[in-house]
Amino acid sequence: MDFSLDLINRISRFFRLARQVGLLLILVFSISYKLKAQSKKPNIIFILTDDQRWDALGYAGNKIIQTPEMDKLASEGIYFKNAFVTTPICAASRASILTGMYERTHGYTFGQGQIKQPYIANSYPSLMKESGYYTGFFGKFGVQYDKVSDLFDKVEVYDRNGKYPDRRGYYYKTLGADTVHLTRYTGQKGIDFIENAPKDLPFCLSLSFSAPHAHDPAADQYFWQNEMNALYDNITIAPPLLSDLHYFEAQPNYVRDGENRTRWKWRYDTPDKYQHSVKGYYRMIGGIDLEISRIRKALEKSGIADNTIIILMGDNGYFLGERQLAGKWLMYENSIRVPLIIYDPRNPGHRDIEDIALNIDVAPTIFDFAGIEVPLEWQGRTLAPFVNGENPVFDRKSFITEHLWEVDIIPPSEGIRTNEWKYFRYRNDPGHEELYDLVSDPLETNNLGKDQSHAKKLVEMRDRFESMAKDLETKKLN
Repeated sequence: MDFSLDLINRISRFFRLARQVGLLLILVFSISYKLKAQSKKPNIIFILTDDQRWDALGYAGNKIIQTPEMDKLASEGIYFKNAFVTTPICAASRASILTGMYERTHGYTFGQGQIKQPYIANSYPSLMKESGYYTGFFGKFGVQYDKVSDLFDKVEVYDRNGKYPDRRGYYYKTLGADTVHLTRYTGQKGIDFIENAPKDLPFCLSLSFSAPHAHDPAADQYFWQNEMNALYDNITIAPPLLSDLHYFEAQPNYVRDGENRTRWKWRYDTPDKYQHSVKGYYRMIGGIDLEISRIRKALEKSGIADNTIIILMGDNGYFLGERQLAGKWLMYENSIRVPLIIYDPRNPGHRDIEDIALNIDVAPTIFDFAGIEVPLEWQGRTLAPFVNGENPVFDRKSFITEHLWEVDIIPPSEGIRTNEWKYFRYRNDPGHEELYDLVSDPLETNNLGKDQSHAKKLVEMRDRFESMAKDLETKKLN
């Protein structure tokens, strides 16, 4: 009897020990799995919109536009309240995004031929592919380069089709047997890429939407997906700020006679045109928002949403009739200020960031997230540490903004912006200088360039700009 009880006790102790060892092994394997998951490189999706200005976003305080998915990314991620492009035109801005460099350094804009090989070889697509990331690009590349297919594992480049002077400029791509809007096409290409990407490699997907860019050859200018038809039908958009003739007449002749005014006549010069154009612009952004929702559902379905970072940015700002102007190109806030959002599901926690962020920061940010060394030649700064509560660009006191394309219909201009001040001039008329106190005059209505009481500040800003510009010109690659 005593022998049996002793055996039973021994067996009981054995099973208790086995259970404890089992629990310990489960805990070890669990910790090991979590550490492995945390060390796994993230997927990265970079979404670029065309002509989306900073406040064409519900989260930015726009009470009319409906962008629920973008707002969700902003409210759950990092939202940059002061994001800018260094060049307010698509070609040069996109080159700056690709290369992490100012236009004054990389030298690329319209009319320059192909981007020079040293810059594209040092671009984020080229180096991400070399690093072992599986890469894809769909949409508007915007930079002339004959070997784009070499930069990505999967690529299809397309934009609005200018041979169609009507809605077909946006409706010429097909999915199956159906012709679809370019926004729908780009969204589906992104979904297909996600679903077919290798499971054993991290991916970097760049999606470049043509929307909300107007289709310039068309009388109606704006064309959107059918799902957006009913949006804004029962509201009237308020007139733009600074819409009085006075603000237009304050511009120099070459602006009043230039493309900004020409396109204002295409889009805004009557109340009906204005309502159609602004609502169309908002609807096209809504179409992108719908595709982002579909893309995020595809990430969830594929089981990779928790390890996929999403970065959203506009390629330049946009005039919606302010100063009786349209387009971009000029140095005003309307042209250079854009939306920028970073959503990293691995590091949940929302922040609104006041510090200046730039388009040249996108490439370093992607590299930082990917754990790849940032090239020394890049002039941008990583924004990735913001997701961990840091402030990596808090010491950025100023940046250059420039539009260097020499073309008759758009006056080239250049300047510098700080948190408090902006200075700019037109390159072919250096005697015309504009200076704005952005703290007291955020709408830039009171040009202090000729105000003697601000002569010292004008000289200070001019000298500061010229010093930075000279330094950038010495950084060109051979």
